[in-house]
Amino acid sequence: MVTAVVFDVGETLLDDSREWGAWADWIGVPRHTFSTVLGAVTAAGRDNAETFQYFRPGFDLGHERQLREDAGLGERIEESDLYPDVRPALADLRERGLWVGVAGNQTARAAELLRALGLPVDEIATSGEWGVAKPSAEFFARVASMVPGGRPDATVYVGDHRDNDVVAAKAAGFRTALIRRGPWGYLWAEDPLVRRDADWVIDSLRDLSGLLGSC
Repeated sequence: MVTAVVFDVGETLLDDSREWGAWADWIGVPRHTFSTVLGAVTAAGRDNAETFQYFRPGFDLGHERQLREDAGLGERIEESDLYPDVRPALADLRERGLWVGVAGNQTARAAELLRALGLPVDEIATSGEWGVAKPSAEFFARVASMVPGGRPDATVYVGDHRDNDVVAAKAAGFRTALIRRGPWGYLWAEDPLVRRDADWVIDSLRDLSGLLGSC
C-alpha cells in the first residue's frame, strides 16, 4: 500500500525555463544556443552542469552562483514557475491521506524559496541542505528517513530524470513514476531503463491520484 509520495523539483514541480535562460544571459550566450547544447548534454546522459564547460572551460558553478546572488540576479522561484497541475495535485494527494514530500537536487537557497511558496506538502528538503545529491544511494536513504515509517516500498518517488529519479530511486527500493515533461521527461519516457524501473509514466501530476487509489 502506498502511503507517501515524494517529488523531484526541476521539471517535475517547476518549469526551469526562466532559470536556464538566466544562466544563458549570465554567461553571455544566446538562449537558443545554450538550450541546444543543454539538450545535447541531456541526450548523452551526462550531468547538466557540463553544459557550461562548452562555453567556459573550467566554469565553477558554485562560484558563479554566488556571483549571481551578489549581483542581485540570484535564484528566484515564484508562483509562476510552478506547473499548473502542481498545487491541485499535491492538495488532492494530501486530502486522500498520503504524506507528501519534496526532495531534489537543488541548493539550500532553493529550499527556502520553495518553502516560502506555501505548497501543500509535509516536508521539503534539497541536496544543498543534505550535502548529498542524486543519484547517490545516500540521497535516497535521506528521502526514506524523512518519510513517516521510513518505508521506500510504500513510497512513490516522482521525477522527470531517468538516471537521477527513476533508476536510482528504484534501486533504493522506492516505487517510481516518471513524468513526461521537460527535456528529460520527453527524451526518456520510452527508454528501456525507464520502462524497466518506472511503475508508471504519467503526463500530469493529476494522474497520480487515480493511479495510487488502487495501490
